[in-house]
Amino acid sequence: MGNYVTLSLELNLFFLRIMKEHSLFLESGFLAKDESLIKRSQWFRQNFEELLGETTRISNETVGQPVLDSHEIVTVYTKCAEEKTSRLTGISIDTGITDAQEKLQSGCNVRCGHLMHRKVHELNQKAIRLVRGLIELKEDALRSIKSCNIFAFQYPLLIEHILREAKLYGSFLMELEQRGTISKSCMRATEIFWNQIMMEHAWFIRGLLDPCEKELFETADHMGKEFCNLLNEAKERECAAIGELAEKTIEQTKQIQEFKTAGTQGILNCEIQSMILPLLADHVLREANHYLRLLEEGCECPDKEILNV
Repeated sequence: MGNYVTLSLELNLFFLRIMKEHSLFLESGFLAKDESLIKRSQWFRQNFEELLGETTRISNETVGQPVLDSHEIVTVYTKCAEEKTSRLTGISIDTGITDAQEKLQSGCNVRCGHLMHRKVHELNQKAIRLVRGLIELKEDALRSIKSCNIFAFQYPLLIEHILREAKLYGSFLMELEQRGTISKSCMRATEIFWNQIMMEHAWFIRGLLDPCEKELFETADHMGKEFCNLLNEAKERECAAIGELAEKTIEQTKQIQEFKTAGTQGILNCEIQSMILPLLADHVLREANHYLRLLEEGCECPDKEILNV
């Protein structure tokens, strides 16, 4: 029971924030004429934020220290990135949730009984419904963009990218509700999924930098190529041989983590010219932090079919 509670809270603390920010990026990227898409995105942002606040309130002394130490839930830059993004976009962000998450402590709270189990089950069910709805919104937006029915300040690949992340989150939630845990599976599947995410992050950063940022452009391009190579290697190897690639993947993930950290600092300090929202910079940093923890812990992941790569 405690494992179900802890895994659920850790999963939701990470992914609810990610989904909330996906909704914000969509909301800020549509043109004013596409009011219905803006309103749908706004509704999901607000509801994910509300559920994230609810999750945070019951998570103290119930999550693991490695998750808190990884800075995948919040970084030292998150609140500042939220404040600057809110000012730039005019979209309200509840930074009180970030304050509360910065104070979270690890442990196995004595409240991990039947009442806590029920609360977490209800939370997971709410998250499942929200994720399903957000997936539908992303699919609708992607179809409209690809068919040239709407223009948005979002790459079609970026919509596909955040769609895959939502489906991954949904698959984890379903497994927790069906089995009470998240199965340990072949590291290969996780590496394929997250190497593709890291590769695309590098591509997005490259494409959103101002043309004058030549050095950063070249670094991002190099990072993308490195993760592309790792992705291809992971696809070619069997599970038994994937361990040989793990050290190389960890090293490359540490490098992109450092690159994203420097980039976040530069964007927050207005030292980098780009079309990257401060919160997007912090967002991709948190995802690198999350992946690095998975790599160092040996990876908990779903089957290849669930990842749909």
